[in-house]
Amino acid sequence: MTLDGVVDSPGGSSEGHPSGGWVLGTEFLPEAFALKAEELEDTTALMFGRRSYEAFAPIWATSEDHAGYQDLPKYVASTSLEEDALVSNWGPITLLRSTEDIAALKDDDGGAIFIHGSAELARSLQDAGLIDRYNLLIFPVLLGSGKRLFTAEDRESTALSLRESAHYPNGVIKAVYEVHH
Repeated sequence: MTLDGVVDSPGGSSEGHPSGGWVLGTEFLPEAFALKAEELEDTTALMFGRRSYEAFAPIWATSEDHAGYQDLPKYVASTSLEEDALVSNWGPITLLRSTEDIAALKDDDGGAIFIHGSAELARSLQDAGLIDRYNLLIFPVLLGSGKRLFTAEDRESTALSLRESAHYPNGVIKAVYEVHH
């Protein structure tokens, strides 16, 4: 995310934001992205909202860079996506139709489920008290407008504990926060 909390169009303006591509505008340092490999070690499943699933699935299903995700269970939170719209070459995929379905999955205690993209989904799960940890890579750029990970609306405070942090010469900051429920 950007320093001002925007998660919109990190890979390019074709994703919708006129200033998209802000990740690519930051010098690439492998150590600044090591969090992604660390996440994969802990990940037992992936979760997406419909729009992120539709963007990622056709690419990640055959991507060498995302081969570690191939056999992981995947969950798509959507009230509108139909079963026949799911890709067939990306391991097990389950549709979840409600926050209650997601809460039941979380109660199973099957391990870490990571949400990629899907800011709207993350905000609704935050509101429902279903987020346990935030793994953030904060990029040294301000966009002002765009999709945000955190809501701008008034809400009750959420206490966080910093579990891990690091900063890198390219200006990226890693911050891993545990959520207190």
